[in-house]
Amino acid sequence: MELSAHRREVMLHIAKNLDELLATYLKPVEEMWQPSDLLPDSSTESFFSEVKLLQESARELPYEYIAVLIGDTITEEALPTYESWLMDVVGVDQVNEPQGWAKWVRWWTAEENRHGDLLNKFLYLSGRVNMRQMEVSTQYLIADGFDIQTGADPYRNFVYTSFQELATNVSHRRTATLAKQHGNNNLSKICGVIASDEMRHARAYKEFVRRIFEIDPSEMMLALEDMMRKKIVMPAHFLRESGVKIGQTFSHFSDAAQRLGVYTTYDYIDIMEGLLDEWQVAGMKGLNSSAEKARDYLMNLPDRLKRVAERTRIPQLEYQFSWIQG
Repeated sequence: MELSAHRREVMLHIAKNLDELLATYLKPVEEMWQPSDLLPDSSTESFFSEVKLLQESARELPYEYIAVLIGDTITEEALPTYESWLMDVVGVDQVNEPQGWAKWVRWWTAEENRHGDLLNKFLYLSGRVNMRQMEVSTQYLIADGFDIQTGADPYRNFVYTSFQELATNVSHRRTATLAKQHGNNNLSKICGVIASDEMRHARAYKEFVRRIFEIDPSEMMLALEDMMRKKIVMPAHFLRESGVKIGQTFSHFSDAAQRLGVYTTYDYIDIMEGLLDEWQVAGMKGLNSSAEKARDYLMNLPDRLKRVAERTRIPQLEYQFSWIQG
């Protein structure tokens, strides 16, 4: 059977329980928090005094923290790229199967959409941000797209989304912790509720992979190995500012995140080890010889990456982002 046809068959099989998965891992709209729940209400007389308090608390946040928060926000606001990519995955058919995987993608997108909205409004009100420069970077990131090296393969895409949702959970949890340490409890709550969404979504994508392993263990193992060999790139890896080449700003953003401890190389390795453990890769049965070799590579990979990480030095020179006022 042609590879894409086989993948489609597996996706259709899993989709038989998609309503159950939607109910488990996504929430009804009316029960969800919305950005306006966590921001000053512009219809009240206290709005301006609340904004003033928000700005005063934002002034206490370090330069690189603001830079990382902006980078996280731009990443969240490039959501149209992620939705369009997932809609092109084999087995996602919004024309003939609008209530199948396409429904998952739409509803997942609807939940994710709140994240960029909330962070953008907070940064706008904070007074710390050159919003035009940030908006230029957001437009560039959506226009430039990304290349996560999954193609239209659902197996590879679900490995990527499992990993990436966990990475964003780590990043938002850490920004929540740092905000609290700097006395900004409101921002800590904002980052915390976003992190909670990301973890719930990670559980969903991990479950999709687990179910594929049950049906097609060898091909799923080979897809997992391929993604780990390529390395999981961040969705904002093409991030740039005005007058800067594609990807140059991302390296500065990544360095700042590592210096702050928001998301580090060791977090990448921890996520990988967690996924290998959760999917029970070490004890996987029913693998062909190619998949056995792939499993051996995967089980040895974390230690190899740790040795590389020990020799890696993070640049200490702070970069001046165009996004930040002053």
